[in-house]
Amino acid sequence: MLKSALLSKFRWMAGAALLLATAASHAVDFKTVGAAPVILYDAPSAKGGKLYVAPRGMPLEVVLSYGEWVKVRDASGEMAWTEAKGLSAKRNVVARAANLKVRASPDDNASPILLVDKGVLLEMSEQPSSGWVKVRHKDGQSGYVKTSEVWGL
Repeated sequence: MLKSALLSKFRWMAGAALLLATAASHAVDFKTVGAAPVILYDAPSAKGGKLYVAPRGMPLEVVLSYGEWVKVRDASGEMAWTEAKGLSAKRNVVARAANLKVRASPDDNASPILLVDKGVLLEMSEQPSSGWVKVRHKDGQSGYVKTSEVWGL
């Protein structure tokens, strides 16, 4: 009887832990490559294979943390590892398509103030709201884009 009760309790705790892990895995955490470019590796070690260099400002989705290392996903969906110390909490986004219209206000009818090409980096100025996010281009122009039209949120 005691063995059965312990087994039942263990199953309940394991199920609860799995549920919590699943819920946590759905939380999206984006970081930006900091002041210097970072090397992306195929394993959480400087001895791993070097995949490529991520440029300063590039947004990355943090998928997993492992000590001083983080597993990240880039805008193309590729996964790699990098040292956490090379990332910043500053938020940038990348245009998903060519001719992305940056608008004067968060409205489809607002006049476009800037057109950007696919892959152009934009600094996030404010948290997204109602399907729009305020961004700033490196030339200083600010405006709004639809959240569905950028990657990094």
